[in-house]
Amino acid sequence: FDICLLICTSVLSIMSLLLMFSISDKEGFGLLKMQAAATFAGVCVMVFLSMVDYQEVVNKLWIPFLIAEIGLLGITLIYGVAEGTNQSWLKIGPIYIQPSEFVKGTFIVTFSKHLDMVKHRINHPVSLLGLGVHAGAIIGLILLSGDLGVALVYCGIVALMLFCAGLSLFYFLGAGVAAFVAIPYAWDFLKEYQKKRIIYGFNPEADPEDTGYQALLGRDALANGGFFGQGINGGTYYKGLFACENDFAFSTLCEKFGLACGILVLICLAIIVIRVFMIARTSRKDSGAFLCIGVAAAIVVQTIENVGMCLAMLPVIGITLPFISYGGSSTLAMYLLLGMV
Repeated sequence: FDICLLICTSVLSIMSLLLMFSISDKEGFGLLKMQAAATFAGVCVMVFLSMVDYQEVVNKLWIPFLIAEIGLLGITLIYGVAEGTNQSWLKIGPIYIQPSEFVKGTFIVTFSKHLDMVKHRINHPVSLLGLGVHAGAIIGLILLSGDLGVALVYCGIVALMLFCAGLSLFYFLGAGVAAFVAIPYAWDFLKEYQKKRIIYGFNPEADPEDTGYQALLGRDALANGGFFGQGINGGTYYKGLFACENDFAFSTLCEKFGLACGILVLICLAIIVIRVFMIARTSRKDSGAFLCIGVAAAIVVQTIENVGMCLAMLPVIGITLPFISYGGSSTLAMYLLLGMV
């Protein structure tokens, strides 16, 4: 078992629990109890998965996993519960789960196996078409549910895995040119709230009373903490944040415990990513290396998106900060990913 990963995830989870406790005056103790339960379950799952032969799972279960993930996302699209503009939740009794978080793990497994099968001819158009259909089916279903933030994480996973598998840079250049050309045409298909989210996401000061309000408040909360923070019972800006425990967990953490704590979080996440890449380099099989790269990509993209939102530099699209933000599905899914690593 990798002690480095265990130490870093433990530090991050303790910070998360302290954060949930510190905002109990606003949210109550329900968040703390749920996060503690998800963390405990996540650690158990991580330890269990670390003892499983991943090669057996990749070779024997990748097709059932692929069928299951498409089916689960399809069920969510039909019977899912809407939260805001996203229909990405399933209600099972009193519990709400976000299937796209758990599909992240199975998708990395299936895409790793697919890459391993075509790695020697990855630049052939037929091979690339098959990979595109594989990734496009999953990302398309997530986009149909309205969850742009999670879809971008999947895009980051796919891009980094393809790059490390040896896909020619000309394909990436071509994809960038195609996206640039398609933007004016795709813009007309976006809804009004989506257009505002993009326009004012990169310039929230242009609409400080409406679309840019939460982003600017999150940045003010982060700045209000200074270097050492306002204390576990201190801070005021976080109380006005719509999702202080989730999307703006980094802002709330910095207001409560200071920039020093925020830097420590980023250092721990960076160590996790570096360690995962190191494990990828020493993996016995290419499928294992691809799996590690997919996990590292998920952590990197989610961290950049979340911290970017809290700094009012990126659009607020609803994404969690790994191991810190509240959420049973996201916390359990992250531990599941590291268990595979």
